[in-house]
Amino acid sequence: MSHQNLESVLKAAGNPVKMLRNSRIGAYVYPVVPSEYYNWRDEQKAWRDSAVLFDQSHHMAELTIKGPDALKLCSYTTINTFKNFTPEKAKQMVPVSYDGYVIGDGILFYLAENELLFVGRAPTVNWLQFHAETGGFKVEYIRDDRSPSHPRGNAVYRRHYRYQIQGPNAWKIIEKLNGGPVPEIKFFNMDYINIAGKRVRALRHGMAGAPGLEIWGPYEDRDLIRDTILKVGEEFGIVPVGSRAYASNTLESGWIPSPLPAVYTGEKMKKYREWLPANSYEATGSIAGSFVSDNIEDYYTTPYDLGYGPFVKFDHDFIGREALEKMAKEPEKQRRKVTFEWNGEDMAKIYASLFQPGQDNYKFFDLPLANYGSSSFDAVKLGDKVVGYSMFGGYSYNERRALSLGVVNSDIKEGDVLTLVWGEENGGTKKVTVERHKQLEVRVRVSPVPFSSVVRETYADGWRKRTV
Repeated sequence: MSHQNLESVLKAAGNPVKMLRNSRIGAYVYPVVPSEYYNWRDEQKAWRDSAVLFDQSHHMAELTIKGPDALKLCSYTTINTFKNFTPEKAKQMVPVSYDGYVIGDGILFYLAENELLFVGRAPTVNWLQFHAETGGFKVEYIRDDRSPSHPRGNAVYRRHYRYQIQGPNAWKIIEKLNGGPVPEIKFFNMDYINIAGKRVRALRHGMAGAPGLEIWGPYEDRDLIRDTILKVGEEFGIVPVGSRAYASNTLESGWIPSPLPAVYTGEKMKKYREWLPANSYEATGSIAGSFVSDNIEDYYTTPYDLGYGPFVKFDHDFIGREALEKMAKEPEKQRRKVTFEWNGEDMAKIYASLFQPGQDNYKFFDLPLANYGSSSFDAVKLGDKVVGYSMFGGYSYNERRALSLGVVNSDIKEGDVLTLVWGEENGGTKKVTVERHKQLEVRVRVSPVPFSSVVRETYADGWRKRTV
């Protein structure tokens, strides 16, 4: 039977949890960019010690929204306030469902009057496009999907290249590229710089803890801009970062990239599920990890869970407002974002099991990223009680630690040592990323977000800094 949309896929599957936990989609791939330029250890080290060039041209989708209702559409679909939001500014945009659960997030750029650009993963792009088409807004849009995970030798083309120059030496490189001092650009504000005779748009940003710029322009300029940055940055120790190390920077800086989009339940969401195609991210993605529940809503997260509480502003009408107003009145029920620091001795057990013939091994922990599903949920326990989830894990060569980002109940304190169940039940699900294995209880210490002291002490105030 050929399915037409997500709703028909879910009806045929019966239980969305079983469907997603056994998805055969394979690993999430950061496409096109080589796995490593140097080696992932030195690439991680460079964003702490010198400077790096991140190539973000391929793994995110873009949606350009134009028209007199462009701002109105974005405001209606996100928790964020739009007061004082003017052209040449950007913000991290967080849309939620009618019940107040997170659908995704990404960066919204206010390019010009009646023109905005959203950059992020597919779930938020899908949500925005749906409302652009069905919400009665006077807008038009241009969608540019991420590059294919497996191009199979075919040419890849995007509307824009997108690079980030980050690290303690980033500003020296940027000023030399520009041919002189760069005007002060406030955090999450935009301006222009000059590179190789090109006027390049720039956003003040920072993924690695130190101030830097995200730059973009026409895709046909990508090689000229990249080659110039690396040549000018050579004396300052710039290192290009491959796809293998790229996403691991968030382990130090504290952003959870891939919450499960909360679209699988709710009568109000049915029209959207009928709009989403049967091959959409939402229909083909996967859930990985040791936390198991038959209720898909147990995998949903709120803005408060993910550290986006300060973004929630009730100064405008938006989808999910009523539900979030109720949540805001019950702070004791809200979970909070933390870093889990994995015990080194327990990590050694995982790898030692690979060298014990005739015995079941523990689930492989890949380096530097250990995620093996679109969205991860490893159960974190205090005694026999589940008190949180680990949602994005890997290894930091800078910290010499395995780390993961996740959420815990409000009564769990920083410094508490909990137990994380690593691996899936009954030898593992049917995901192609899962070898047969046994589970291991790993000791984890509840630690700050961001974990890196460099980020905590120097990063601009905002969503990555620790909040009390």
